[in-house]
Amino acid sequence: MFRYIGNKTKLLPMIINEISENTRPKSTVVDLMAGTGSVSVALRTNGFHVISSDMMTYSKHHLVTQLLINKAPDFFELNKHISLSNKGYDAVLDYLNNLTPKEGYFFQEFSPEGTPANGTPSRKYFTSENAKKIDAIRDTINLWISKGWITNIEESVLKHTLIMAVNDVANISGTYGYFLSSFNKNSLENLVLKPVSFVTEGSTDNVVLQGFAEDISQNIVADLCYIDPPYMKRQYAANYHILETIARGDYPEAVGKSGLRDWWDQHSKFCTKTRIRASFEKIFTSMKCDIFLISYSEDGLLSIEELIDFFSKFGSVSYKVIEYSRFKSNNSRLSKELNEYIIRLEKHKGVS
Repeated sequence: MFRYIGNKTKLLPMIINEISENTRPKSTVVDLMAGTGSVSVALRTNGFHVISSDMMTYSKHHLVTQLLINKAPDFFELNKHISLSNKGYDAVLDYLNNLTPKEGYFFQEFSPEGTPANGTPSRKYFTSENAKKIDAIRDTINLWISKGWITNIEESVLKHTLIMAVNDVANISGTYGYFLSSFNKNSLENLVLKPVSFVTEGSTDNVVLQGFAEDISQNIVADLCYIDPPYMKRQYAANYHILETIARGDYPEAVGKSGLRDWWDQHSKFCTKTRIRASFEKIFTSMKCDIFLISYSEDGLLSIEELIDFFSKFGSVSYKVIEYSRFKSNNSRLSKELNEYIIRLEKHKGVS
């Protein structure tokens, strides 16, 4: 996948081992704040039934592509309406890669030759040529959706593929909070949609949900819930605003010098010290699940002592400490290593 705040790829063996020790084979496991889906995919390939959710639309498309299918969709209906060199996913990508570039929303708002609607200087998230390619591809996918020529899963596969291609050429240091002043080497490459690899192991009988964890939890029944919440004040909706715009296929007002979309409808209460406890409490008390594993970091808004003290209200708590490499998207002076925690909560009977 791509560099993502809090990504757990390096911790997957330990996380899956902890989950396996606390559940039976083929149990139902929730990945409640799934992000790019690395934990969800590992759960699938290890034989679990997965319920995976996130607030972000780009995450939903990643999860659908990785959890609900085991091969490329056939694009049967689309083949009736457009002329393709062949049939199937690869032919659709070839068609999109060869569209005439278009000076649209991304060109105007996120490229050096564009003219942002709010009058700020032009932005350098993408070269002008790559921004025009994104516009052509996005507008074409939107057309296919509006005409009913592609299914929901086919939409997710194409948007997942586009997001992966966009990440290869984005002129950023790690997140999309701001762009680099000069184009880096990768950003000067041509944007090309490349076939993604589909997960072939495990069942496709999984569930993908979108929404706030606090709201989704009340409708979930599971054997174990894994939670990887935001640790700090950095909001994912702001730091990955461009990916969200690609995923939604919309044309929001690009605000300020960095061109942020209005992301308040997706702000996480886990990023605020005054609301994080209430959010955890709502999840623990409303979900029909007895065992929770929570990933957290010493960089988090709450200390491990504060977390243990609070979680103990709901059940028995233990935790393990893992030394881990810090996510750094710039020239941070913070140390390279930090402690990550995997906290186990087994709810008291009757907690609801």
